[in-house]
Amino acid sequence: MSLATAATPVDMSSKATALIARKRLITLAVPLAILAYFTYIFFAFDILGLRERARLDNAVALVSDTYSYKTHVERNNRNGEIEVSVEGERKGIYDATNYPSWVTVGEEVTQIALDDGGSIEINGDIVRFDVPGFGLIEATQSRSDGVSLNLDTADLPDWISYSNTRLTVMTDAARLTLTKARTEVFVYEFGWELFWFTLDSPYYDHSFSEIAFGDPIDPTRSNLTGAWQDFWNNSIWRHGDVAWALFETVLMAFLGTFGAAIIALPLAFLAARNFAPLVAIRMAARRLFDFLRGVDGLIWTILLSRAFGPGPMTGALAILFTDTGSFGKLFSEALENVDGKQIEGVASTGAKPLQRYRFGVIPQIVPVLLSQVLYFLESNTRSATIIGAITGGGIGLLLTQAMITQKDWEEVSYYIILVVLLVMAMDSFSGWLRRKLIKGE
Repeated sequence: MSLATAATPVDMSSKATALIARKRLITLAVPLAILAYFTYIFFAFDILGLRERARLDNAVALVSDTYSYKTHVERNNRNGEIEVSVEGERKGIYDATNYPSWVTVGEEVTQIALDDGGSIEINGDIVRFDVPGFGLIEATQSRSDGVSLNLDTADLPDWISYSNTRLTVMTDAARLTLTKARTEVFVYEFGWELFWFTLDSPYYDHSFSEIAFGDPIDPTRSNLTGAWQDFWNNSIWRHGDVAWALFETVLMAFLGTFGAAIIALPLAFLAARNFAPLVAIRMAARRLFDFLRGVDGLIWTILLSRAFGPGPMTGALAILFTDTGSFGKLFSEALENVDGKQIEGVASTGAKPLQRYRFGVIPQIVPVLLSQVLYFLESNTRSATIIGAITGGGIGLLLTQAMITQKDWEEVSYYIILVVLLVMAMDSFSGWLRRKLIKGE
């Protein structure tokens, strides 16, 4: 019977045909499944509606705000007062002695000369905007009739928005807004004005060489001391507050990461199969780790902020909870893969159980432990920014505040650059520390 069965010929041709047919089906089915998935995304995420809702003009204005600043010329149409300032900041208000060269403020008429050759004239309730290549736009506002325009309102270009209560003209050189309450002109200029000193600082508009090597600018202070004090206490860019916020962000990441490592290491022995023979203890430790890392760090942040209130310590606890679960799993797996012969060698010298762990186990897992802890420290430095936005601590809080204002996008880009530099610094530091501690370089 067995010889007959073994002698039965195998139909290799039919098997090959079936295999080819199956591969053809898979080759056809996979692209169809991907196409169906993207079709679902197209309708489920309302791609067409997203395109209709997109505001490219707002996107262009936002990008411009990140690398430039606006000089703001405003006339209060109720009392006729003119104010010229940088970004509308209280500490950035020009006075009659230091107006920008392209702004001329008279008793009745204010003239603004633009880089493209155009000009804006504010004469009481009348505004004239001379746009090169288009012509003169003249608008008048009154409390009774609202805003009137000298153009055909039925045939306006896209960069002019008009209603009875508001006129907005946007060109590459400037933006004009006219309402019953105020007349506003925004002129974009490259750079971050007032980054070093505000207008009320005596060191504003002085070069580095004048401050470092020139005559005393403020008779009460040396140039370097006074310049550093005014820079550090800059009320617009708040460099001192930013430095402290960066320190809080690093502190949150450091306390959360290393606190989690200290807690997870002894618990990992309870989850390792070769160190905790009782199944009930191992299962309890592993489920605890699953629970801690299964709840996302942002959820822990929200829960802890309700329990303990906002603050950087709450953010550190959120990182600690999540990383304790992650470290516990990683450390327990490392413990299960230790070489038992080294432990036996230490035991043969008469070492006690704690000594066996200290000299037979810990040296084997230290490279893995340090590598994982330092990697998580890098990652948590970045995560602490988001956690700080929720708990009210660190650079994340300042970033959120700058976004909420909808006008300080240059500060948003500044904070983002600082976060990137901080992560890069932590990456370099952890790499150097890893080489020192693990490889002994």
